[in-house]
Amino acid sequence: MSLKLTGAEKSRLRGRGQTLEAALKIGRDGASPTVVASLERLLTAHDLVKVRYLNADREQRAILTAQLVEATQSTFAGAVGSTALFYRPKVETA
Repeated sequence: MSLKLTGAEKSRLRGRGQTLEAALKIGRDGASPTVVASLERLLTAHDLVKVRYLNADREQRAILTAQLVEATQSTFAGAVGSTALFYRPKVETA
């Protein structure tokens, strides 16, 4: 259920992401259930979350990103180096 973003939307989100600190750091355990739960909690509280990958090469980062998008039903908004942005619109509750 990955939300498709336009180029303009991704650009706007990356602009917002520049001012964010990495809220989650992912180490050698990768996309463990604890990491997924933490990202899930962060996405519920904030629609845009910056994640920093530690000790992962480009290929590993791409795999981890795909796993996290799938597990959290979020959208990958962009990456620079070892940081990635994940976006999921907030659910309006009545």
